[in-house]
Amino acid sequence: MQTTNTFFISEIHPSFSINKNSLDKEGLKYLAYNFIKEGEVYEQEVGNFLLEWLSDKEYIIVSTSGSTGKPKKIKVYKRHMINSAKATGKFFKVKEDTTALLCLPASYIAGKMMLVRAMILGWKIDLTPPVTNPLDIIYKQYDFCAMVPLQLDNSLNRLHLIKKLIVGGGSVSENLKGLVQGIKTKVYETYGMTETVSHIAARRINPKKKEKKEIRHFKALPNITLSVDSRNCLVIKAPLLNEDTITTNDVVELKTYKKFIWKGRFDNVINSGGIKLYPEEIETKLQTLIGNRFFIASIPDDALGDKLVLLIEQLYDKITLLSLQEGMDNLKALSKYEVPKEVFFIPQFIETENGKIQRTKTLQLVLDHK
Repeated sequence: MQTTNTFFISEIHPSFSINKNSLDKEGLKYLAYNFIKEGEVYEQEVGNFLLEWLSDKEYIIVSTSGSTGKPKKIKVYKRHMINSAKATGKFFKVKEDTTALLCLPASYIAGKMMLVRAMILGWKIDLTPPVTNPLDIIYKQYDFCAMVPLQLDNSLNRLHLIKKLIVGGGSVSENLKGLVQGIKTKVYETYGMTETVSHIAARRINPKKKEKKEIRHFKALPNITLSVDSRNCLVIKAPLLNEDTITTNDVVELKTYKKFIWKGRFDNVINSGGIKLYPEEIETKLQTLIGNRFFIASIPDDALGDKLVLLIEQLYDKITLLSLQEGMDNLKALSKYEVPKEVFFIPQFIETENGKIQRTKTLQLVLDHK
């Protein structure tokens, strides 16, 4: 096992450039120090990561998002990040001299991995602030980019500037999927987590007309094997990314050892009157009826054990409520068990630092007022 940074530095591709600057190890260090000293916050985050990457340590420390539990700091080994970068290059067919745009914060694994891919695969990467509408200040075309769903939603009118786009950090809504159909940009929804060094699977959400209307299953990247446990939760074996087999809390329908359909989080499953209900599946069906952010949850009930409820991020509006109730009653895709028994309006959901909804804390706002 390598004990110095020599292995990592030798892996920096000669075609790599950042903001049009082709840099060696010393040049990267100088740029990093300059970012930290004089740059904007997002550039300081890039600078901090570059220095960590160029250090003698075999690993870096990364924070998890906190969307499915308390945020924590974990070790991610540089050799695993390199392997992940190479797997992404092979899966998405992005080689050296690819032009890439970084519009995610380098404080989280997704942003860090864009930089690693650029250094390892020989990309020409440009930095832009990680705002909700990153393409508004972009005036050239890029081969590859990564965004969160909110950024995609705010970039639709300029998406022609990106040839291939991966979207992670949250599920892509049915409405958003509909909006990217028929465009030239190849848009992929990804599945992954910090522990798997970013994504381990992806699916194209705007396939060509001659293909299926929607590719429902996620397909694993190279050197990854999938299975399920007794709960039907996804088990990931990816020895090049993590020595440990990772057992997730994601309930899936496993198609093959390489393909799966995501159903929802095991910790979100609701047992209402003996019926198992998957909030994420119900949310997908309701997306045609609700324009604001929302989610499905449950509250204790004497008769049912858990009662299905719907939380919507907006001020209470009786007309909206009546229209929604009528829409749910007429929605054929929704079974009688999947119709929420109560609807709650919340002016503002509680979020993590990077904008993900904290369901448990937001639901507590309802419980505190009952």
